[in-house]
Amino acid sequence: MSEKEKRLRREILERVSALYNLRAESVRFVPGVTKLNYSGRVYDAREMQALVDTSLDFWLTLGENGRRFERRFAEYLGLQRAVVCNSGSSANLLAVSALCAPMVESPLVPGDEVVTTAVAFPTTVAPIIQNNLIPVFVDVGLGDYNIIASQIEDAMSPRTKAVFFAHTLGNPADLDEIMAIARRHDLYVIEDACDALDSTYNGRLVGTFGDISTFSFYAAHHITMGEGGALATNNANIARAAVSLRDWGRDCFCQTGEAHPLGACRNRFGHRFENLPEAYDHKYVYSNIGYNLKPLDLQCAIGLVQLDKLSEFTSRRRQNFRALYDALKAYEDRIILPKWSPAADPSWFAFPITIRDDAGFERREIIDHLEERGIETRLLFAGNLLRQPGFQHIDRRVVGHLSNTDIILRSTFFLGVYPGLTQEKIDYVLDSMDAFMKKL
Repeated sequence: MSEKEKRLRREILERVSALYNLRAESVRFVPGVTKLNYSGRVYDAREMQALVDTSLDFWLTLGENGRRFERRFAEYLGLQRAVVCNSGSSANLLAVSALCAPMVESPLVPGDEVVTTAVAFPTTVAPIIQNNLIPVFVDVGLGDYNIIASQIEDAMSPRTKAVFFAHTLGNPADLDEIMAIARRHDLYVIEDACDALDSTYNGRLVGTFGDISTFSFYAAHHITMGEGGALATNNANIARAAVSLRDWGRDCFCQTGEAHPLGACRNRFGHRFENLPEAYDHKYVYSNIGYNLKPLDLQCAIGLVQLDKLSEFTSRRRQNFRALYDALKAYEDRIILPKWSPAADPSWFAFPITIRDDAGFERREIIDHLEERGIETRLLFAGNLLRQPGFQHIDRRVVGHLSNTDIILRSTFFLGVYPGLTQEKIDYVLDSMDAFMKKL
């Protein structure tokens, strides 16, 4: 790079920083006027500079930033491999699909069963169905909203091969019991940690217990690339299958932009495959029925900066959660507050609340009150997924009556705790909750 180009790039990045600072100066929170989002992007000039700096090279597809992010994310988790992709939903699809790939030891086959819950984001369950597997639904706990581990064995049949569960809203599930059951019955375990980045259980990061874990870097999550996701594993065959499935199903493992004409293996035209002509280009050999689920390198440049801020973000999430929890304990006779295991240290995605049957008001009333004051709320995703239009007629088994799941469908919502919520904003939320409760 010439000195002139270096100077121009420095000038561009300085102006990017100046633009961010100019915009930041005008940001003001006006209670009752400014919309108070439940979550969103938390960033500064560094993310903008990383994005612009990368864009100046105009390398648009997955490249060096993606490889750096995969290495750093795997190191952060203490796992051997991370595979970056374009969303947490895609990470879930890759995770389940990888377990069905022929290159994996003991792959799942159509008709095999996966124990899961109906209190889920739809793309936790959808990959089970999309791979012609059978989801088996068990109930969740009220307050922790996680899979009831003791029901997993009740749900098992000779065809049960895996457990796929989320650490709901950042709250770690009962990993001691789940992993003990998995070991007893030789089950694959997939942890959906899309809402639980940086949460720990017995001092160990969630997403490091099972065979595969998945993460989301959507704008609402713990760190963001705008869109983006990843899966992580210690199993080399699973990682290879996931990369193949992400990259069109190809057999070749070369990185995009591989410089050597004979590929990273130096044997691009030397592989032999049944039914293909001799010396067929390995770049165009497909060992899986795959997708194109790669993110842009531009997104990964943002993710690298965000990853540096994760501990700071986590600290703020926990601080905001604690402020809400301590204040709302005054209303425990009307609402069910969140609960968590003594072994867990959640990095909360949100603050869940369930309205008690005898509270004297319905969920819709308090949501309307908060939304009218500019405070965003959200329901706990699909509630009971089996009552959603697209899931009512899927092949499935259900264990028990999913009674808590239906209570969540009717009576649960959540408030935000993300790092963009200052103490002033949290106080406004609490004042608004007080105003509602005191008028009853």
